[in-house]
Amino acid sequence: MEVATDALRLVHGLPRNSSLTVPSRSPVHPNRLFPTRTCRGPSTNAFLSSRRRRHGVFCRASAAGTQSKGLSESESAGQDRLMKVPISNIRNFCIIAHIDHGKSTLADKLLQMTGTVQKREMKEQFLDNMDLERERGITIKLQAARMRFVLEKEPYCLNLIDTPGHVDFSYEVSRSLAACEGALLVVDASQGVEAQTLANVYLALENNLEIIPVMNKIDLPGAEPDRVSKEIEEIVGLDCSNAIHCSAKEGVGITEILSAIVKKIPPPQYTAEMPLRALIFDSYYDPYRGVIVYFRVVDGTIKKGDRIYFMASGKDYFADEIGVMSSNQMQVDELYAGEVGYLAASIRSVADARVGDTITHFGRKANESLPGYEEATPMVFCGLFPVDADQFPDLRDALEKLQLNDAALKFEPESSSAMGFGFRCGFLGLLHMEIVQERLEREYNLSLITTAPSVVYRVNCVNGDTLECSNPSLLPEPGKRRFIEEPYVKIEMLTPKEYIGPLMELGQDRRGEFKEMNYITENRASLIYLLPLAEMVGDFFDQLKSRSKGYASMEYSLVGYRESELVRLDIQINGELVEPLATIVHKDKAYSIGRALTKKLKELIPRQMFKVPIQACIGAKVIASESLSAIRKDVLSKCYGGDISRKKKLLKKQAEGKKRMKAIGKVDVPQEAFMAVLRLEKEVL
Repeated sequence: MEVATDALRLVHGLPRNSSLTVPSRSPVHPNRLFPTRTCRGPSTNAFLSSRRRRHGVFCRASAAGTQSKGLSESESAGQDRLMKVPISNIRNFCIIAHIDHGKSTLADKLLQMTGTVQKREMKEQFLDNMDLERERGITIKLQAARMRFVLEKEPYCLNLIDTPGHVDFSYEVSRSLAACEGALLVVDASQGVEAQTLANVYLALENNLEIIPVMNKIDLPGAEPDRVSKEIEEIVGLDCSNAIHCSAKEGVGITEILSAIVKKIPPPQYTAEMPLRALIFDSYYDPYRGVIVYFRVVDGTIKKGDRIYFMASGKDYFADEIGVMSSNQMQVDELYAGEVGYLAASIRSVADARVGDTITHFGRKANESLPGYEEATPMVFCGLFPVDADQFPDLRDALEKLQLNDAALKFEPESSSAMGFGFRCGFLGLLHMEIVQERLEREYNLSLITTAPSVVYRVNCVNGDTLECSNPSLLPEPGKRRFIEEPYVKIEMLTPKEYIGPLMELGQDRRGEFKEMNYITENRASLIYLLPLAEMVGDFFDQLKSRSKGYASMEYSLVGYRESELVRLDIQINGELVEPLATIVHKDKAYSIGRALTKKLKELIPRQMFKVPIQACIGAKVIASESLSAIRKDVLSKCYGGDISRKKKLLKKQAEGKKRMKAIGKVDVPQEAFMAVLRLEKEVL
């Protein structure tokens, strides 16, 4: 035993005359030997400090005390972010940029520098709270956060809204801008001005916002902030002489950004004495608390327990809970003009609190509602059907709740002979469609089938009527229509000069009409095309990225409708029309698409006891055909000899039976075949 204790003293670096004791039940170190306080060697404090250095053992209480003493001024201000400040000290701003230019990283660093989020709680893309956003590395939903910043011993309240950067989520950006007085324009110092940079700047200018240009990622080896500043001045027309150079990842220039927000962005107007008017800019459904509304107080004051009135829906509720978003929801008793917050009022019906509605007091109603938002115009349509027909009511409820959180989503009921009951949904783009489908499957536990994406066509009939048609099966017969118009978009592609040729070829292949080409800088060009939206709905964006090795970017906007030579391509199986497989295509591409569809169906449909023709038709004209041979019994196996007339008689009898079977037989197209053909349509269209 003496030898063992000497060995332990040697391991811990203790003198031979110090005593050791074993704690009976230590919660942290149950099996470790500790020196007692009766050490007769060096002083206890010196021993403990030396032991900490060697083994990294710290006292939690003392560490916490040290941390609280060492809090910076900004971090301590962050702890008091619920304290009220004058309206003149409120700043509402958002961050706008092209996708992957560092918006979310900058938002993370702003939250950290102001002490809104403690270092131990910090994680990348802090405001992106969906798993889908983290997996894809993109922002899908706008997110708000309240920060407190002290400049020259004066506290300021900063309300930040982080916005998406992809063109398909521009509606989220426009709603964010309407709730702000200023915007940080973040541009990657190595990549420069991109297509969505321009689109977001123009949106901000339309809302009369103060724009602060920020050059991000200056720590990269290829960063050229001076060149990018010159680009912004030439293309956008913003003065970049005082543009802030920063690196959100390294934390460089963050204090300068916070100071610029305070000094340059104007405060909200003082309208706290007027009747309450608050603009709903976002909302979501909570299964326990009902609809949670995010709003910006434009006029007046709202308090906890007030009876509020939604001016568009005409419904009234009691505000059970109001608060602010400061990384997490934090309750307060009152919000006044200029502040951004959330509201919970046990709202169970998702239709009662829509994005763009105005909140006012029930007893002191405002004279007129706020302008709200322009309705989002869907660009792409597709059918959503549950794999299990019993899930149709669940799909309807899920779409209603998701529409509350995603105001750009539109849907209406639809039925199909092959897939049963479902919904025809409208989206702002292909990425928007993918995200909605994935959110429905993940958040609401649904299994879905999606049809090939299509656009809205305008059909001019013989009787003078004009119909809008997004479903090919509802297109009038050729004899009843005069012509079909399809939507066109103006598409602007920004690319390095070495990829101009491949991108012009892509535009020509997709029936594009070349408008102009401008060199915005010495090495970057802008290509503008007029393109049918149906041609862009497919893999246009993927082709753009692959042909330019990822360097090109694009922005598009709807410009109107044009008459085109469009036809409905029908698929007939055994002479019967299969409506779900019908598509509207351009006349020049009908043959190649029809050929691909019939070949694929031949592989997928199981063989029958009779011959099955598979045909692609335009009206009554068959343009592509494949046939599925019948499963035949060898009726000649018993004829090992004899006259040929005996064999002919047996073959004739079999042929008559096959003919009769074909007349009354029905081909069941399996669900797998439908899904495979729908995938093929997405590829070839």
